Amino acid sequence: MAEEGERKAALEMVQADGTDGSCVTFVLHDEDHTLGNSLRYMVMKNPDVQFCGYCITHPSESKINFRIQTRGSLPAVEPFRKGLTDLMGVCQHVLNTFEKSMKEYRAQKEEEMQ
Repeated sequence: MAEEGERKAALEMVQADGTDGSCVTFVLHDEDHTLGNSLRYMVMKNPDVQFCGYCITHPSESKINFRIQTRGSLPAVEPFRKGLTDLMGVCQHVLNTFEKSMKEYRAQKEEEMQ
């Protein structure tokens, strides 16, 4: 258990003994279905991913077990990293579109007020 003032790791990698890196469970702390489902969607778009799923261990815990299994010798860390990067890109696009729309809306309201 982390002592007060210490931060625990936000991400852990769990790999079964005797397996290669193509099948890994990532434990994401302080996350919920918002990240889990979005990230699962992004990772599953990769044709080299054979299986991707997640579960919340218990409703009172904010922790996700996120499992990826790849085809061939591709390490599971690669589609995980690419999924996170792609998801950040999608979120940035949504934010930029929202901010642009808000700016246009405010300019339109200012014109109406004059």
